[in-house]
Amino acid sequence: MSFGKFLSKRILQGVIVVWGVITGTFALRAASPGDPVNLIVDPAASPELRERIREELGLNEPLYVQYADYLGGILTGDFGYSYQSGQDVLPLVVQRLPATLELAVAATVVAIVIAIPLGVVSATRRNQPADYGATLFSLVGISTPNFWLGIMLILVLAVQFGIFPTGQRPVGFAEAMGTFVTTLHADELLTWVRHITLPAIALGTYFTALITRLTRSGMVDELGKPYVTATEAKGLPAVLIRYKHVLRNTMIPIITVLGLQLGTLIGGAVITETVFAWPGLGLRLINAIYTLDWPLIQGIIIVIGVGFVLINIVVDSLYAYLNPRVIDE
Repeated sequence: MSFGKFLSKRILQGVIVVWGVITGTFALRAASPGDPVNLIVDPAASPELRERIREELGLNEPLYVQYADYLGGILTGDFGYSYQSGQDVLPLVVQRLPATLELAVAATVVAIVIAIPLGVVSATRRNQPADYGATLFSLVGISTPNFWLGIMLILVLAVQFGIFPTGQRPVGFAEAMGTFVTTLHADELLTWVRHITLPAIALGTYFTALITRLTRSGMVDELGKPYVTATEAKGLPAVLIRYKHVLRNTMIPIITVLGLQLGTLIGGAVITETVFAWPGLGLRLINAIYTLDWPLIQGIIIVIGVGFVLINIVVDSLYAYLNPRVIDE
């Protein structure tokens, strides 16, 4: 199979998954209790007014007609409008997307910076204190719920010692970087770093522990192979062997997990954003669920689903490029 056919197959599978997400969220909306009209007008409003609103929303149509209208609207970029605010859903979602992406990328950076060196040290110093410490860190990181860790970080580092703020996002990364580039003043950039540090640690701890374990196990497998012994016999420095040869051969499964976990981080940021009042998609989704604002709920879930699918397609393509044998498997 050629790379083009492989990519086309993955895109088709992604389209089916997105269609499934759209259909699933619509089915949940149809099956959920409550009358959306109550979110728009006072429950004591006249029956004529309620009926007129119901007709405008298309809620008096059969479900298959509502589904066809909704599906057609999404294909043209019309996700409906929020029952609560009366605004179009798509701008409300896009408005919060940068904050969520910033948090997911920051958590990924935290994981990469800590996990890969830690995994290398753990693998090259097996059964030594450094290995035991890295293994214990991985076990604790995987076992710790991120919402609990977030609360503990706030209580200790923000409330008790005042090192970091408790939450919020007073400035975005693009805005802070733009100010830094134009004025060479780093105040806004430092403010952004101080506010995102605790949420990124809380969200990225599980990810860090997972990558540490993957790096360690991959390195241990590679270090036992004959080519490592051959390079050692040639007199190559140990650091060069570890990072240029062994780590490079370990990176393929790690890249796959990094891509998949980035999509998971975007979806999993819901709880972390709520704990730290981080104004991203997750916090908006929670608020929409509280008010049963179904068009907004559907819009956020669909955008997260599309993002997850796109990341998976990119990772699969990268993986196929690095290891062409997977195309024929």
